[in-house]
Amino acid sequence: MNHQKKKGGWSPQSSSAKQATTGCCRGIHGCSSLEAINVVPPTNQNSTSKLELQVAELEKKVLKEKELRAVYKKRMERTQDYLRYCLQVAQDNGFLDLIHNYNNNMDPQSGLLSPNILPPNASPRLPTTPLYQPSDLAVLIDQAHLNGWYIQPEEIEFEEKIGQGSTAHIYKGTWHGLDVAIKCIYPDFFESNENGISFFAQELDTLCRQRHRYVLQLMGACLDPPNYAWVVTEFMSTTLKEWLHGPGNRQRERMIPLPLLKERLDRALEISQAMQYLHGQKPKVIHRDLKPSNIFLDDAMHVRVADFGHARFLSDEEKALTGETGTYVYMAPEVIQCEPYNEKCDVYSFGIILNELLTGNYPYIETDYGPTKIAMEVVEANLRPRLPDDDGQFRELIDLICLSWDGDASVRPSFATITFSLKDLQNRIF
Repeated sequence: MNHQKKKGGWSPQSSSAKQATTGCCRGIHGCSSLEAINVVPPTNQNSTSKLELQVAELEKKVLKEKELRAVYKKRMERTQDYLRYCLQVAQDNGFLDLIHNYNNNMDPQSGLLSPNILPPNASPRLPTTPLYQPSDLAVLIDQAHLNGWYIQPEEIEFEEKIGQGSTAHIYKGTWHGLDVAIKCIYPDFFESNENGISFFAQELDTLCRQRHRYVLQLMGACLDPPNYAWVVTEFMSTTLKEWLHGPGNRQRERMIPLPLLKERLDRALEISQAMQYLHGQKPKVIHRDLKPSNIFLDDAMHVRVADFGHARFLSDEEKALTGETGTYVYMAPEVIQCEPYNEKCDVYSFGIILNELLTGNYPYIETDYGPTKIAMEVVEANLRPRLPDDDGQFRELIDLICLSWDGDASVRPSFATITFSLKDLQNRIF
């Protein structure tokens, strides 16, 4: 973290004190102008100061409103572009013909479709890979029973609450004598979100497929939402965020000593290996919310990539996903703009994390920007976190970071390349 130091010994207080001593007459006694100045006290100073503070606060609010309006305007433009893109895709794939035929072949009295709704020249070309339908929880329950990870609620012994998020409480507990973490989805999450069961099932479907030492292991699940929607995983005592920065919110000052460089690069390599594994799956698993608070550490300080609530599968036949998801600070510009994206959005997030591990600083902490302002500047001004000072030792790492967070997703390396580069660097540095 770079702090700017004041040069010299000048301060507003020392300057004014000196002026009061010498005055405009350089210390000559009996100066009438000096006496006049000293006799007349400042008036309404307190009220003026309060007014200035109020004006400053209002100016901040106005500036924030302007920034938000600019963001919303951009989002509106991007949404319009995205809708035009969807319309073009629908037209190219025959969906508009399908809708047209649907309207023309609807029986106005019965509300039923004519059997001739799908003429040969109007049939749409559907995706070759069927979309996963997580709302059909029965399939997932059968899979859980078959593979031995279906858990009855009474099998879990709760010990203490260790965290909470926007959708769930997290508890430490035991299951068959093992220490576990239990993520209990809020019942009202399913009541207020029509896709709640889909998100729940998607996370489980992603987790149950993974077998890698650096990916959080699923122990089992209670599959009876809304009251018993529990994800049971191996228990991890800390996160990468806490290990690097200590507890609490973002701040400029370090709360704990910075871990050794070798240890930080070890964590980076393990994250890269986990992501290389996920992207190597068929279909590929795109995390979409990779950040230090979603990366856990075990007692030996080895990583576990976790929290697959935003994860999605991407088959080889599919080119990209669309839709904004994840956390702005670590989010790739194409995701912010709701443009089509692929697994390289995770590489961008990793680039931000790698720089954070190298510098020991929170991303963008050198600015006073909030998440929305950061997102706007990332897209409009190519804003990135401050890089470490280049003394020659970090040159290759800095190059790797810059490639990973490049605005052009096609420039970003794969995690296979990143893993190779980090291993090679470690062998030469340590």
